[in-house]
Amino acid sequence: MEDLDRPRTVPGAADDILRTLEALGLHWDGEVLHQSTRDAAYGAALARLQETGRVYPCACTRREIADSAMSGIDGPVYPGTCRNGPAHGRAARAIRVRTDSTALGGNRIRFEDAIQGGITQDLEHQVGDFVLKRADGLFAYQLAVVVDDAEQGITHVMRGADLLDSTPRQIHLQRLLGYPVPAYAHLPVAVNAQGEKLSKQTFAAAVRTDQAMPLLNTILRWLGQEPVDNGDPRDFEAFWQVAIAGWRRERVPRLRQKTAAAD
Repeated sequence: MEDLDRPRTVPGAADDILRTLEALGLHWDGEVLHQSTRDAAYGAALARLQETGRVYPCACTRREIADSAMSGIDGPVYPGTCRNGPAHGRAARAIRVRTDSTALGGNRIRFEDAIQGGITQDLEHQVGDFVLKRADGLFAYQLAVVVDDAEQGITHVMRGADLLDSTPRQIHLQRLLGYPVPAYAHLPVAVNAQGEKLSKQTFAAAVRTDQAMPLLNTILRWLGQEPVDNGDPRDFEAFWQVAIAGWRRERVPRLRQKTAAAD
């Protein structure tokens, strides 16, 4: 459960997500991990990177970075100002990981996405040394998800293409920490007519669990798959057996985003 950013976590939201998944016949193996309880694990991983000199303290403010940095895929690219230590008299605010050519494995990351195809990213010039621990003391998502996946033995990651550009950062950390690299598949993200991701921020309608089966079939069609007609709208076990058996990865649109189905 990605509740890492405590100040932005809405009380009860995690339980609502789990109840919705259950209503759609989706279940999980083992205990659900909550990122908000895992600071010790993230701290241990960060300590390993500190021991090998892969990370460094940074005193730069967001304004300073925006004023001096080049623009990359996620906005300003950190120019490496504090790689050799913060300027005299400046207190460290965050901890960053090195992405320059001295980094383990180099700074160019390439992987084959099962849906989007070959992806190559030059971390140093397109992203820059990214934050692993924020100025407010919270661990960054990129570190947390890498540690979580390794601990849970995740071998395949299927998620929205809005996270595609984050994957090279995660592969970089996996290499630095000696973790196995999962296989990745990034699905198109559902957007509205204005190209905005469906979310509460864009006033998208909530999932109606009383219409679970029609919703799941709508999603299957949207992903290029055949809908399932098993006769019983409450038999999710039978639904998923047919849906899984009929799944064809090659039919999924090779798009980063796709307008949501009207129905």
